[in-house]
Amino acid sequence: MRHRNTAFICFALIIISAILFSGHVLAQSGECGIERGVIAKPLDEPTWKKLNDAYEDAGNELYDVAYSKFVIINNRARSKYLKAVVAQALAQVEWARSNYDSALTYFEQAVEINSLPDQTHFSLMYQIAQLYYMKERYDDALDKLALWMCKVPPEKVTASSWVLKSSIHAQKKDWRNVIPSIETAISLAAEPKEAWYQLKLASHFELEQFPTAAETLQVMIQSWPDKKDYWTQLSQIHYKLKQDDEALSVIVLAYRRDMLDKQTDIMYLSNMYSNREVPIKAAGVLQKGIEDGIVEASEKHWTMTADAWYAAEEMEKALLAYEQAGKAAEEGEIDLRRAYILVDMERWSDATLALSAALDKGGFNDRKTGEAYVLQGMSEFYMENFDKASTAWGRATKYPQSKKSAQQWMMHMQEERRRKS
Repeated sequence: MRHRNTAFICFALIIISAILFSGHVLAQSGECGIERGVIAKPLDEPTWKKLNDAYEDAGNELYDVAYSKFVIINNRARSKYLKAVVAQALAQVEWARSNYDSALTYFEQAVEINSLPDQTHFSLMYQIAQLYYMKERYDDALDKLALWMCKVPPEKVTASSWVLKSSIHAQKKDWRNVIPSIETAISLAAEPKEAWYQLKLASHFELEQFPTAAETLQVMIQSWPDKKDYWTQLSQIHYKLKQDDEALSVIVLAYRRDMLDKQTDIMYLSNMYSNREVPIKAAGVLQKGIEDGIVEASEKHWTMTADAWYAAEEMEKALLAYEQAGKAAEEGEIDLRRAYILVDMERWSDATLALSAALDKGGFNDRKTGEAYVLQGMSEFYMENFDKASTAWGRATKYPQSKKSAQQWMMHMQEERRRKS
């Protein structure tokens, strides 16, 4: 409740200053050309004491007591000036009690009486606009804010008032009018708030103004370089605009700053490297992500890693990754893929282990099953395990696609054995 207490005391000081002021108040002329001239008259001492007593109750958060006292003063008031002062005080009490509809009514009464000095009068107009905004009466809020902006001197229209205007437009989803208002707020502030740039960025996204959104994000990154989302959003915008080099550069910088801490981030970077045909980096990023626990150590992710190492012709790393993928796989496809590589490398013993794992798990079609038995026979043959080779090829002949190849290998083995005998 302390913030309400402080707010009320500040407002009371404004009113007291107005009460003590006598003579003509300077008229103000805004863009709409409406002039206002007000004569403020000092109040008599008994009235002043009653007002001060009610203000003290409100300052002590005795709002019900203060409200009753202000109502009594209002009922006995004869001058428009005093009625305006009391209406303003009642509005503040109602605001403090969260009775915003009633507060709005009293604020409007104070303005309609048109007897308060300019500074107080215009402050009330601004508060009315804020209340309409709080009540989600956005068109009314815009009208009141426009009137206030029209009447006060230009230097009184601060960054915060332009933020209010842009926020109202945002609630109306009027994104085209959000942008000039929030840009004006940013230009007026020595240190614009991050939320203002976020509103500007959101508006550009809503309007699909992606080049301008990229420019905004560049400014935001300079001011808040530790916010990962700005880096990833900027990279994604460049990618959307088919600026692949820029997209990759931005996300790589974020990676080097250790900002990519989610699986989607690592996958995005790895895919970017793959798209730019840099498989060695695609594999390295993805494998590190798995090892660091950021990326799930699944069959899919280990297979993607292995495929990237294979594309980079890093066979040893590819084999290790395929082995990890095979451990996570329920079917034998990955182990068979590893076996093909081992056969090409003439690593027969490792190949037989991979082929055994693949055949035990199964899950692939007859053609691949036959091929697996043929490869198993080859591996055993080159290790001079002729009986095991013959058994494997015999199994391969049961599959039409591999029968001929298996028979040719068996004939070749017979010739070799005769030659060596």
